[in-house]
Amino acid sequence: MKKRLKVSLSLLFVLLLESLFFNVVYSQQTSGLMANIITEKSEGTNAAFPIVSKDKLAASIRYDVADFKGVIRAIGDLQNDINSVTGIKPELLTSNPAEGYEIVIGTLGKNKQIDNLASSGRLNTKDLKGKWESFVITTIDNPKKSGQKILVIAGSDKRGTIYGIYELSRQLGVSPWYWWADVPVKKRAAAYVLPGAYASGEPKVKYRGIFINDENPCMKLWAREKFGGMNSKMYSHVFELLLRLRANYLWPGMWGSFTEYEPSKPILKDENGFYEGNSFNEDDPENPKLADEFGIVMGTSHHEPMQRSQQEWIRNKANYGNGEWNYNTNKEGIQKFFREGIEHTKNYESIITMGMRGDDDKPMVDAGSAEANFRTMENIMKDQREIIEKETGKPAAKTPQVWTLYSEVLDYFDKGMKVPDDMMIVLCDNNWGDVRRLPDLKAKRHPGGYGMYYHAGYYGGPRASKWLNVTQIEKMWQQLKLTYDHGVDKIWIVNVGDIKPLEYPMDFFFQMAWNPDRFNSENISQYSQSFCEQQFGKSIALEASNILSTYCKYASRITPEMLDDKTFNLENGEFKMVREEFLALEARALRQFIMIPENYRDTYKELILYPVQALANLYDMYYGVAINKKFAAENDVKANIWADHVEHCFQRDSELTKDFNLNVAHGKWNHIIDQVHIGYTTWHGPQYNLMPKLIRIANEKRKTGGYVFEEKNGVVSMEAEHFFEAQSDLKTKWTVIPNLGRTLSGITLMPNIEKTEESYIRYKMKLNTVKDSVNVRIFFDSTMPFIPEGHKVAVSFQDKTERILNINKDLTWANNYSKMYPAGAARMIETTVTLALPKTSDEFYTLTLKLLDPGIVIYKVIVDLGGFEQTHLKMDESPYKR
Repeated sequence: MKKRLKVSLSLLFVLLLESLFFNVVYSQQTSGLMANIITEKSEGTNAAFPIVSKDKLAASIRYDVADFKGVIRAIGDLQNDINSVTGIKPELLTSNPAEGYEIVIGTLGKNKQIDNLASSGRLNTKDLKGKWESFVITTIDNPKKSGQKILVIAGSDKRGTIYGIYELSRQLGVSPWYWWADVPVKKRAAAYVLPGAYASGEPKVKYRGIFINDENPCMKLWAREKFGGMNSKMYSHVFELLLRLRANYLWPGMWGSFTEYEPSKPILKDENGFYEGNSFNEDDPENPKLADEFGIVMGTSHHEPMQRSQQEWIRNKANYGNGEWNYNTNKEGIQKFFREGIEHTKNYESIITMGMRGDDDKPMVDAGSAEANFRTMENIMKDQREIIEKETGKPAAKTPQVWTLYSEVLDYFDKGMKVPDDMMIVLCDNNWGDVRRLPDLKAKRHPGGYGMYYHAGYYGGPRASKWLNVTQIEKMWQQLKLTYDHGVDKIWIVNVGDIKPLEYPMDFFFQMAWNPDRFNSENISQYSQSFCEQQFGKSIALEASNILSTYCKYASRITPEMLDDKTFNLENGEFKMVREEFLALEARALRQFIMIPENYRDTYKELILYPVQALANLYDMYYGVAINKKFAAENDVKANIWADHVEHCFQRDSELTKDFNLNVAHGKWNHIIDQVHIGYTTWHGPQYNLMPKLIRIANEKRKTGGYVFEEKNGVVSMEAEHFFEAQSDLKTKWTVIPNLGRTLSGITLMPNIEKTEESYIRYKMKLNTVKDSVNVRIFFDSTMPFIPEGHKVAVSFQDKTERILNINKDLTWANNYSKMYPAGAARMIETTVTLALPKTSDEFYTLTLKLLDPGIVIYKVIVDLGGFEQTHLKMDESPYKR
C-alpha cells in the first residue's frame, strides 16, 4: 500500500511539474510572441533536437497522408524553408521508418501517430482538445528509439497545425514577409530546437483578416503583368502570407474599372482577354477551391451579400430579372443571384455577408422612408436565411453570417433593427482609424458577438489614403485595444488596399488580433524594433525602427493626397520645419541604406527608404509651391528659382516611382505603387499626377524693398535684404550677396572703396509692445578693421537720436585669442545698442542704418523688446507683408 502510494505521489508530482511547465510556457505566449526556441548549438548530447545538425544531417519530417491538404502543403513550405536556411533539404516521410531524428507534424484526429502519442500520454493535449486554431511544439521521447527525442508539432485543427509549422519557419529565420517584402532568410549552419514544450493558446479574436480594396489600378495592373490577373496564382501568395501571420479570413479584391455594361453588348473581357472587373469566384474557379485547401475563410465586402461579388452582378445582371439592384422592384432576380452564390460556395469554409447596400458604397435604394428601409432590410435578411437553409440543408445558424454596419447601415442598427442571435455584427471605424461605435458594456450582449472593420487604406472623402502608409502604430494600438476591451472579439478585418505598401500596419494588426493584451503603453514602442529585427536582423533593427516610427509619425499628420501648399503655416516657420524634418529623415534613411548588406536593400527600400524618400520629396515640392507663391506676390524673381525647384521635385517623384518599378527585386513589383497622389481636388483623384500651378516673374518686374514686419513674441527679426527702403549716392549701390552667411544673404554698399554718409537702409515694423527704449541687435560679417580706427555704423529710430557704433576696432592682434580669432571663427560680428523709442502717431516704427565705412556687410537686424533668444542662427525671421 505504501509502495503504491509512493508511486502515485511520484506520478502526481511529475504531473504537477508538467502542468506547471506548460502553464509557465503558455503564460509566456500570452504576453508576447513565442520565446526563441532555436539555437545553432547542440547544447549537450541529447538536450537539443537537431533540425539540421552541425554534421549537416537533417531530421526527417513525418506526416499522415490523411491529414488536411493545407497542412501537407504547409509541410512542403517547411521543407523548403529549412533548405533555404541551412542548405539541407529534409526528407518527407509518411510510412517508411526514419534512419535518424524525426519531426512529426499533424492535426489531432487526422494523424495516427499524433493520436497514438496523445493516447499513450506522451503528448499532453490539454492545450489542443476542443481548442480553436491552437498548436503545441514540443520535444518528447521517441517511442521507437530509446534515448532519442522527436520534435512534435501538433494542431487542434487544420489552421492550428499550419500556424505551428509556420512558427517553426519564422523561428528558423524565414520572415512571414519573405515573398511580399523580399526579406532574405537568415542563414544557419545548423539549427536545434531547445528542449521543452510550447503551447500557443487560442487567438483572442476568432476571425482575423484583410480586405483587398480599391486595387485598381495598382494591384490589378501588377497582378495582370506578373500572373495574368487576380487569379489563383496571385492569391496563393496572399493565402500563404495570411497563414504565416496567423490570420484566417479574407475579403478579396472586388473593384473593377467600370460600373456599367451595355445590356445589349455585354463586354466581359478587355482587348487582352482579361476581365475588367475583379470577381474572386468567377474570374478563376480555382480561387475558392484553393482558399479552402489553404485554410482561408472566405467572405465578401460589407456591401457584397451572399458570397457574390459586385462585378458578378454588373457583368451578368441581364440574367437576373429586370437587372435592377433594388429588392423592392427586382426581388425574384436578386434572390436567384443570392441562391447561386450560396450554391457555388456552400462546400467551402465561409462567412456570409448579409443584408444589402446600393452600388458603389451608396445607400440601398430608398424604399420610401427610413422606417421602410429598416423593414426592407429585415425582410431581405429573412429571405437570405431561408435561401441559406435550403441550399445547405442545415439550419441557418450553422452557417456563419455577418452583418457589417458600414456607413448609413449603422443607423438601422441604432433604430432597433432585429438581428438573428447567431449572426455576427461587425462595427466599423470612420474609415480613418477611429471606431464609430462599440457595444455598451452595461447592456445585454448580442449572442452572435461583435466584430470590427478597420481601415489602414481608404479611398473616399475627404481625400484618398491609398499611396503610402499613413497609419501610426500607437494610434492603431489605442483604438484596437479600446475595441477589444469592449468585447469585440469575433471578427477583426482591416482594409489594406493593395497590401503593399501597408506591410507594417498589417503585421501589427494581426499581432494585436492574436492577443490584444500583448502590448501596453510602455512596450508599444518596442514593436517597430521587433518588426525591423525580423526583416533586417539585430544589427540594423534599432536605427531602422527609429526611422520607421518617425516616418509613421510624420506621415500620419496628413495624407499625401490631402497635402498641399496651404497645409502648414509658411509665415511662422511651421512649413519649413516639417519639410526639413522629412528631408533630414530621408538623409538618415539613405545613410543607413548605403551601409546595410546588399541583400537587404530591396527589403529596406520597400519598407522604409521609398516611403521616406517619396513623402520627403512631396513635402519639399509643396513647400516650394508655397514659397513660389509668396515671392510671386512680392514680384520677386526668386519665385522663379522655387518654380524650378518644384518642377524638379515633380520629376523626381516620377523617377522614384520608376526606380521602384524597374529596379526593386528586379522589377517584381512593377505598378504596385503607381497610385496617383498629386493633384487631388476632390476625394476622387485625377487620372494622372498633376503639376502644381506655379508663377514666374519676369526680371523687369523685380521689386525691391517694401517689407513691413510685425512683432511676434516680443521680438522683430529681419533678414538684412528684407528692407523697407534703401537709398545710395551716385558712387555706391546697395547690393545683395545671395546665400552669404548663416541664413539668407548679406547686403552691402558696392563698390567697397567709397565712404558715404548719404546712403542709408531702413527697416519698417509694427510694434505691439511700446517701451521708452529697446535693444537693437545687428549682425555683421566678420570684417576686420582694415581701417585702423575701425568701421562705423550709424543707427537711429525715426531718424532721431542717432548712435554711432564702431563694430570692429578691438579685433586686433593684441586681442587675437580673446576677440579677433573668435570673430573670424564665428564668421560674424554681433553688436547691441540701446535706442530710445520715440512716440509715433501709429504703431509703425522705422529703423535707419548708415554704413559710414566701406566693406561692411549686414546679415540680420533684430529689435529686441524682451523676446530675444540666443540661437546660433539668430532666430527665425518674423512675419512680414510687402
